[in-house]
Order: sequence, then C-alpha cells, then structure tokens
Amino acid sequence: MAEAVIPEISEPTQIAPQNDPAAQRAAAPAKEVKRQTVGFTFFKVLPEWRRLPAAEKDAHRAAFAEVIKRWNQPGRLLTLTYSTVGLRGDCDMVLWRICYTPEDLNQMTAELMATPMGGYLQTTYSYLSMTKRSQYLIGHEHEGQHDSRGSIRPGGQKYIFIYPFWKTRAWYLLPAEERQRLMNEHIRVGHLYPRVKLNTTYSFGIDDQEFVVAFETNYPEDFLDLVQQLRETEISPYTLKDTPIFTCIRMTPEDMLARLG
Repeated sequence: MAEAVIPEISEPTQIAPQNDPAAQRAAAPAKEVKRQTVGFTFFKVLPEWRRLPAAEKDAHRAAFAEVIKRWNQPGRLLTLTYSTVGLRGDCDMVLWRICYTPEDLNQMTAELMATPMGGYLQTTYSYLSMTKRSQYLIGHEHEGQHDSRGSIRPGGQKYIFIYPFWKTRAWYLLPAEERQRLMNEHIRVGHLYPRVKLNTTYSFGIDDQEFVVAFETNYPEDFLDLVQQLRETEISPYTLKDTPIFTCIRMTPEDMLARLG
C-alpha cells in the first residue's frame, strides 16, 4: 500500500530590513512547517441499518464514501480509513483525518452525518489533536519517525494502534534533565522495534486527553512486545492513563463500509 502524504505547508519567509540587524536576527528562523490538525473519529453503525434492503445500504455506502473522496484534497485534508469490525465491540470503523484547521474537520463531519448513512451512525469516540515539535526527540529520530518535525506522514502499514494518553502531574514537575533521561530510555526501547512507526500528536487544552498516539505497523506482534517492554521502563509510573486502545485495519473507504455487513 503506497504511502499517503498530506504535503507540508510552510509559512512565507519574512524579509527583514537590511539596515536593522535586530529585525534580521528575529527573522532568521523564517521558514517553519505549519502544524497540522488531527482527528481520530470512531463510528458504530446502529443495528437498524443492517436490516435495511441491500440496495439501500449500497446507496448509503456510496454517498458516505463520496464525501470522503471529495474531501481528500492535496495540501488541505487527508483521510485514512480503517475497520474495527470484530476487533472492538464499541466501534466499527475509524477515520484518521489530517488537515490544517479545525473548521475543515467540522465541516467534513457535518457533511458525512448529513448523508443517509449518517442517521444510522453513533460517534462513540472522537479525539482532537495537533502536531508539535517534540522537546525530547531532537537528535534521536530513526527511519519512519516524524514526531520532532511538527508534522506527520502516515505510511502504508496495514495496522494502526490508537489510544489517548495522559501523564501524571508529577511528571511535569520533574526537572527537564530528569525527564530527558527517562525519555532517553523510552526512546531506546522504541528503536528496538524499527518496524513500528510512532505518530504522536498533542491535545493540551483542545481536548480531554494530553496526547493521542498512533502506532503503524505490518507486524502486530512487534507492537505487543514493544508495549510490554515499555511497561518495564523507569518512566512507566508516570503514565496516568492510556486507554481505550483501538486495533484498526487499514483499507479503502469502500472496503471499510463493506465490512459493516
């Protein structure tokens, strides 16, 4: 499956007056990746929908998929679609959307829910987050790691594991040097599993959780072993909560909707 990319958008370069050294210094870091808005939305289809005539369900699927495709606009919004049928009892499908404004998530969701199928869907979970340059990963990236860049580039892996995440308040009161030391061990363990790609996004002040993490891989067994090993690290007691956890299978919008039955 080919890598899906939403292009990075850079802020325009500012030109400082040549006779103003202070302004030139202030304008030096002029080019910066624009941070992305990220939404993870989980839907469950009502039992009544499955009892509709097959032709009517097919029409509902087509209208829903058409909205997804119409909103997939390079440089504006990217939607990746996943099925959770048989993997979670409280949701059936997931939309992972990456864009640059909350307004786009809002408007697209309104259009999805206005389709005939929208009347048969419950939004069981919805997590809003943004990208942000990591303060811990600078100089520690490995292939496929994008946390420190202020943007995410979802790849072509078959599975994704998504969960909201909170740290304890005691974590934020530790000295910066101690937090970095503990994170170094966390990062070291992550490097032992290069087939697992981490995408971390941040929710401080814009949603209930502090982070949303999404691990992509073609090898679920690697992710299981990674999480078990992370439980044994020194940083583990500073995790307040990291559930619910969703195992999701990536597929086209049409296949995702077909799996609903």
